[in-house]
Amino acid sequence: MGRLIKWLIYLLILAFIALVAYAYLGEFFNVNFNPTKTQVSVPVILDGS
Repeated sequence: MGRLIKWLIYLLILAFIALVAYAYLGEFFNVNFNPTKTQVSVPVILDGS
């Protein structure tokens, strides 16, 4: 049972390293992580009375 947990921890560490590497090297894989920019305007009605 101890070996299984040890291998799961190793797998989680490798998955985390792979995720970080993919985030930093995503531009080499033609992945764009930039958010899309859209302008949102909401009318506000102020009640002055």
